[in-house]
Amino acid sequence: MDSLGLFILLMLLCFQWTTAPAAEEVTWTYTGLVGQSEWSEYFPECGGTSQSPVDVVTTQTKYDPSLMPLTPLGYSQHGNQPFTLYNNGHTVVIELPDWMGLGGLPWLFTAVQMHLHWGSGGPSYGGSEHTINGMSADAELHVVHYNSELYPNMSTAMTQSEGLAVLGILIVTGEETNLAFNNILNYLSRVRHANQKVSIPAFDIESLLPKDLGRYYRYNGSLTTPPCYQSVIWSLFNERVQISKAQLLKMETILYSSKAEDPDRMLLQDNYRATQPLNHRVAFASFSAESGKELTPGEVTAIVIGVMCGCVGLAVIVRFIVKTIRMKEPENTKEKKQDMALNSTSGAEKKEEPTPSPQTEP
Repeated sequence: MDSLGLFILLMLLCFQWTTAPAAEEVTWTYTGLVGQSEWSEYFPECGGTSQSPVDVVTTQTKYDPSLMPLTPLGYSQHGNQPFTLYNNGHTVVIELPDWMGLGGLPWLFTAVQMHLHWGSGGPSYGGSEHTINGMSADAELHVVHYNSELYPNMSTAMTQSEGLAVLGILIVTGEETNLAFNNILNYLSRVRHANQKVSIPAFDIESLLPKDLGRYYRYNGSLTTPPCYQSVIWSLFNERVQISKAQLLKMETILYSSKAEDPDRMLLQDNYRATQPLNHRVAFASFSAESGKELTPGEVTAIVIGVMCGCVGLAVIVRFIVKTIRMKEPENTKEKKQDMALNSTSGAEKKEEPTPSPQTEP
């Protein structure tokens, strides 16, 4: 090869090295040049067949009676050590101590961190990653654990099959303030920009979870952000957790994905991935369709109104019967009095009849 050809080859290699950075050096986003649709170009597993999140179609789930209620371990034993809250440019993360864990799975899982996903349009505009029957929630909380029985740390476990266990909690909005979530939301203003960290008072993590930990959907999936490793045992609770509209607004508007020194500030919003195909996977339910049917507010109202109408109708019927009986009672009494009078008259007539004289037998 002549010197010109060697020079051209070296230039091509240099160009390739400078234009194709390693995946770990790529700054991914939810939209833009390295948005969701481009993740698989830089992170191959993001194009896998077992990706998360998914839409759980309840009529297509399979009841698995072996799925036991999940057991938080040490969630409420936070001690005096503060938690670390930080903005990583994609979400807000709360690091969890390693004495917290999760039971109810084939292995013991140790807690690592939890984080949130949300939208930008307020209530009823979506923001959750998982959906149920095509319906989004307003936000979603993920509590991440690694398989500490099989793997030495999070870094190793996240690349291995069944290395992680993540709890998915769907969040909806209502009128009442959720005091448990204020343990996080009240400190967001201290980590408004990417890479900012702050220590916050420890609190009971279990207070963030639904009350019913026995009804959930289980499937095998992935991390919902790059590198999208397909190593997650997902447990998505059927019961939603409620926060107030003001709390959701704070979540959606107070954080930036940009750094403090960046000239242009970019709000951290719509940090949720679109649902992925279920493909060959099956989503299991820890409860049967009959016991797991969740009533909507309209259904509950209809049932309450129906019960009340039934009670009123029963009261009207009882009153009508009582009134009818009372109306018939005087007639019966009059008839009885007439019978008694006739009986008395007959008795008097019998007394007036002459008594025959006794006859002597022969």
